[in-house]
Amino acid sequence: MYRLQLLAARSLIAGALDQFTPLTLTSSLTGVRHKSQGPSVEKYGQMRFSTAEAKVSAGRLDGKMREKSLTMDTLNPQVKAVEYAVRGPIVIKAGEIERCLEEGGTKPFSEVIKANIGDAHAMGQQPITFLRQVVALCTFPELIDSPSFPEDAKWRARRILQGCGGYSLGSYSASQGIEYIRKDIAAFIEQRDGVPSNWENIYLTTGASDGIMTILRLLVSGKDSSRTGVMIPIPQYPLYSAAISEMDAVQVNYYLDEDNCWALDINELYRAYQAAKQHCQPRVICIINPGNPTGQVQSKKCIEEVLHFAYEENLFVMSDEVYQENVYAPDCQFHSFKKVLYEMGPEYFNSVELASFHSTSKGYTGECGFRGGYMEVINMDSEVKIQLVKLLSVRLCPPLAGQAAMDVIVNPPQPDEPSFKQFHQEKSSVLGALAEKAKLTEQILNAVPGIKCNPVQGAMYAFPRIFIPPKAVEEAKALGMQPDMLYCLRLLEEKGICVVPGSGFGQKDGTYHFRMTILPSTEKLKVLLGKVRDFHISFLKEYSALE
Repeated sequence: MYRLQLLAARSLIAGALDQFTPLTLTSSLTGVRHKSQGPSVEKYGQMRFSTAEAKVSAGRLDGKMREKSLTMDTLNPQVKAVEYAVRGPIVIKAGEIERCLEEGGTKPFSEVIKANIGDAHAMGQQPITFLRQVVALCTFPELIDSPSFPEDAKWRARRILQGCGGYSLGSYSASQGIEYIRKDIAAFIEQRDGVPSNWENIYLTTGASDGIMTILRLLVSGKDSSRTGVMIPIPQYPLYSAAISEMDAVQVNYYLDEDNCWALDINELYRAYQAAKQHCQPRVICIINPGNPTGQVQSKKCIEEVLHFAYEENLFVMSDEVYQENVYAPDCQFHSFKKVLYEMGPEYFNSVELASFHSTSKGYTGECGFRGGYMEVINMDSEVKIQLVKLLSVRLCPPLAGQAAMDVIVNPPQPDEPSFKQFHQEKSSVLGALAEKAKLTEQILNAVPGIKCNPVQGAMYAFPRIFIPPKAVEEAKALGMQPDMLYCLRLLEEKGICVVPGSGFGQKDGTYHFRMTILPSTEKLKVLLGKVRDFHISFLKEYSALE
């Protein structure tokens, strides 16, 4: 009825007042009404609607429009400051080119190969069967009676559903997450580290990003020189700089040592900290290990130095460990910050505040879309912990399907269970292929003149340094863009390869990089790397000829 009323009212405004009076409008839409019944509610509503619409139309005819409440002038300035390179201008341009190709347009390539984001399944990685079985059973419990599903998957699904209201994945859980799953995560951490873990310190999150944002919200406070400073590695994952901008905190950069395989230099930490104290109050240090976008795995000694630094300077430590399963270099090993902190002794373990993050999105599962994750928070002030739970309760709870997926990751099939053989084969296949592609990427890029790529020790990315001729740098500046943005745009437009400029992650002045994921299939990765090689050589020749 409303749509009919709208059409009739617009006809009225257009000048057909002689045909559509309020009375006849009521009659035509609701039936003729006897005079003795009095005016209808519909009639009054339509009269008010028509009058308001007529005023709007009159305003338009006068060349005037009601001003919008939300404009770029009134937009939250912190939102304007947010940048997220992983889905920035390059990716938007790639989407435009893909649509052009779909509509029959011609390009010097037949497809866009996207290597801009760590989205494993979008790159062709197949799901882990056991994880999908458990989530399917939780989503549609009637399948539990099906002989097509193994008993170990059914047992896990029943246990997860017992923790759900109404035995349904469609219910809310406690804001901290399902209790059974929190206990499973604590058991996983104890087995991984050999260190006690209290399940009440475990909080399920909507991916690791949700947990990181939540902890930062607790930490950011103060004004002017007392405003919270957040120490982040450069290069960094743009979530951190975006969150800092959104919260109007102060970004404190510490630079990783590219010449030493992106290691963390303790002297650089002290330099960054002392410089930042002149204009803010550093309260937190963030570490990504294994690294994104740099692919390094930090040594135990390095982690000890960071924790000692945090202890001395009274800093809260945030350890992003979502790539803990992704370690490829034979001489590297993942060390959790919690384990190292424990081994440093009670003085450290009982005092340094630490939040560690994990996710379903990376590792060998690559289940980005489930948005599952958790954080373990230790040594947090008891009263602040109450505030943390309050803050988590505002968003009600993380998706229960993501919680179920997280539970499978921390509670996988054991050797005596029926699904273990297939699960182990699939996991080993994924991680083995990633290790091969990490080595392949390093080798091919380092064979290209003007490109230097550190070993991809872990995670899912390479972050090669690229030489950009001075004439190309000048052209980029004249166009108002970063030189590596010009490089990546040209690479996309000429070869159909979508990578992310290093300037989106941060880099030392005068250096240029791009980030690419190693997730495409081996065959497609070889095509991608071959096109990067050909483009780079052509790019150097073009601009060197102008020198």
